[in-house]
Amino acid sequence: MPPRVVRGRRLSPVAVLGAGSWGTALAVLLARGGEPTRLWGRDVGRVAALAAARENARYLPGVHFPRALDVSADLASAVDGSALVLVAVPSHALRAVLERLAPCLPASQPVAWATKGLERGSGKLPHEVASEVLGAHRPQAAISGPTFAAEVARDLPTAVTVASADADFAADLTVTLHGGHFRAYAASDLIGVGVGGAVKNALAIGVGVADGLGFGANARAALITRGLSEMMRLGATLGAHRETFMGLAGLGDLVLTCTDDQSRNRRMGLALAAGRSLEQAQAQIGQVVEGVYAAVEVWRVARAHGVDMPITEQVQALVQGRRTPAQAARALIERPPRQERG
Repeated sequence: MPPRVVRGRRLSPVAVLGAGSWGTALAVLLARGGEPTRLWGRDVGRVAALAAARENARYLPGVHFPRALDVSADLASAVDGSALVLVAVPSHALRAVLERLAPCLPASQPVAWATKGLERGSGKLPHEVASEVLGAHRPQAAISGPTFAAEVARDLPTAVTVASADADFAADLTVTLHGGHFRAYAASDLIGVGVGGAVKNALAIGVGVADGLGFGANARAALITRGLSEMMRLGATLGAHRETFMGLAGLGDLVLTCTDDQSRNRRMGLALAAGRSLEQAQAQIGQVVEGVYAAVEVWRVARAHGVDMPITEQVQALVQGRRTPAQAARALIERPPRQERG
């Protein structure tokens, strides 16, 4: 049988913007596969420390940088001559980083992001922010799915969705990412991938609260299942494809974030259930907890579109200090019976 021909091509070199845990893990992944990779961070001192130690001791201790990975605090030089720019920053920083990036890019430069969440204040999805700042003319893609940075950095088996309206770019990007123990699947539903990445973080706080209150495995399964329904309702209203939510960027990411203590959002819920304040829990976790902000923005968008999302509603009330964990749980338990439908 003749070998199967793959249309995709590798996009190299790659500039990864964001030297946190996820950006570093992606840069290590690419460089480990032989891609010339540049990791950019905005903090000059921290970047110098990364370059000297050849590891990100704060977020990924013990994961050494491959030889193909360079580190820079100079954005223009990091992206100069790159075939692909991959942005891996928290949702609240996405617009600012893209605004800094825009003057450095040729008009046709492909850009992808591994950012999950809605923009604070506007409730916009990442692809909407990217199109506003960079223009809709260039190839753009979102990378999402059940991914803990530490496991990707340690080369444990992982699978992601690569979503783009440009099928050729999606194919090229999957080839660039795919290899070793990392698998990438192409898709076209940027809305669904964006919704899934935002809603799952809010729901994971709710599941963490339930587990912290000792509600058990039955309650955990119910919250994940009904949370998936909330995700699908909002996605359908915004124009997403329903099947997206049964894949890696929907159910896959939801299950991961809700059930493993590597999840900062789940740990936030556990801490709140233990009686810690939001500020105490944030300090203990030591990194951005996206679900705190996602819950507020997702609920705002849902309310504007008349979408029923009772779990998300209680989580946003909790993180805004209008409910205690026990009150939020009681509000869900005391809801009247209804038919199970989507």
